[in-house]
Amino acid sequence: MRARRTASVAAGFLLTVGLSAVQGAGAQAAPAGATASCEGTYTIVVGGTGSSWNNDGFYGNIQQHVGYPTQIPNGASARAGVNELNRLVRDQRAACPWQHVKMGGYSLGAAVVHTWVTENWQTFDNVNAVLIADPKRQGPPGANGGSVPFGGIVGAPLAGADRFFGNVPVKTICHWDYVCDESAGIWTYPNNHVRNYPEDFNMDHHNDSASEQWYNGAWYAW
Repeated sequence: MRARRTASVAAGFLLTVGLSAVQGAGAQAAPAGATASCEGTYTIVVGGTGSSWNNDGFYGNIQQHVGYPTQIPNGASARAGVNELNRLVRDQRAACPWQHVKMGGYSLGAAVVHTWVTENWQTFDNVNAVLIADPKRQGPPGANGGSVPFGGIVGAPLAGADRFFGNVPVKTICHWDYVCDESAGIWTYPNNHVRNYPEDFNMDHHNDSASEQWYNGAWYAW
């Protein structure tokens, strides 16, 4: 019982301090500017805890990196990220009504994208999402993401797990990582959380219609 209590306290501390080990200053909003080109796919990404709009680990053909307060991973930071993501994609859609939107997020950023899809799928079409190490991931396979047992600490919308994606194609990726799968064990953090997704940060590797789960290296349909 003592070991279990110690693990729970440690896990709570992990979530309070950070879901990601990406280095960088606390993110602020990206500089305001014109919308991106209407050609091709509009790819927008959201980094994890400690990232900034110009240092979030994502690469490839990306049109927009979302800036939001990432120093403390809680419901307030997730809500700020959702609001900024919503502003950016809707401004782009207003300028380019027929353009496909592909959004990706890692860790806290995955929770931001996850929440955006849950809240907006009924009013926003022609979009897909890629969630890497999503703390709001709902099992199976494996167990729920690490934000689930600490809902009272981190607060909504970061708290909890669900699959409320409506008709939006969502690709979720979780590899032996406590942040997105409690059953992986807290000892997998931070090493696996930081090291297990090198190629997944390349947004060019993810197509515009993938609706699937990648869990511990194996493919699963929804």
